[in-house]
Amino acid sequence: MAHRPVDAHAFWRDPALPFLEARQVADGRAVCYGLHSHRTFSIGAVTNGRSSYRNGRHRHDVAAGTVVLMNPEDAHACNPLCDVPWSYRMLYVDMAWLTEIQQVADFTPYAAVASTDPHLYRSLDRMFDVLFDAEVEVLAKECAAAAFFGDLDKRLEKIEVPLAMATPHIDRAADFITEHCTRRLRLTEIADVSGLSPSYLVRAFRARHGMTPHAYQLNRRIQYGQGELRRGRPIVDVALSAGFADQAHFQRVFKQHVAATPRQYARPASGYAAAAEPQP
Repeated sequence: MAHRPVDAHAFWRDPALPFLEARQVADGRAVCYGLHSHRTFSIGAVTNGRSSYRNGRHRHDVAAGTVVLMNPEDAHACNPLCDVPWSYRMLYVDMAWLTEIQQVADFTPYAAVASTDPHLYRSLDRMFDVLFDAEVEVLAKECAAAAFFGDLDKRLEKIEVPLAMATPHIDRAADFITEHCTRRLRLTEIADVSGLSPSYLVRAFRARHGMTPHAYQLNRRIQYGQGELRRGRPIVDVALSAGFADQAHFQRVFKQHVAATPRQYARPASGYAAAAEPQP
């Protein structure tokens, strides 16, 4: 097997495997995230050093050998500890593919937000090696991913979402924001759709999603922007169509959510999408 990529910051994508996206950061001291979430299931391996990890109400200092897990829509952030070196690898998994692999109708969230199971860590790290290796055939990569996620259910406990957390009012608000995320929205407009008062909506929305409706909208705009960048659209066009005032504003918010610039995220390379060192 070929050596792992040595880039300080690398993204991996393969058009033949559109349900998977990965990233690798060799030195995370300058890679900082704001609170954000993904529509995907996300799982990562801390490969060196230590960092601070927040997921909902859970806060951990995680070290090398730890696996971190984020269920879809979990508000989370992982950041350096006082210039302590750390590195990590993250994988983002499409939910339709994952539920098909696990042979279930609907995804049930995992209870753990972090695990120090050495077998789980080694299995995940080996799968990353396969994905990032440009010499490995697509079928081998797909088989490695299917085997890993097929085994994941056997190693981790799942939880049922409490009915109180699935209120239709908040779901209507979230769906409305998602559908109209690229245009300017007013809180009263979202409240009218949800059937809740504006003040109660903000409190209930934060309790459900870990962020305010405005933060949720920004998060959705960045997810929209990521999709458009993967399609190859120019950054300035993506910025404006995503609802940002200009490219500079888009870049600032993008870095807060993705910990990379739009150019770094979009830049293709052989076998994986590689990014140069983050620019100030």
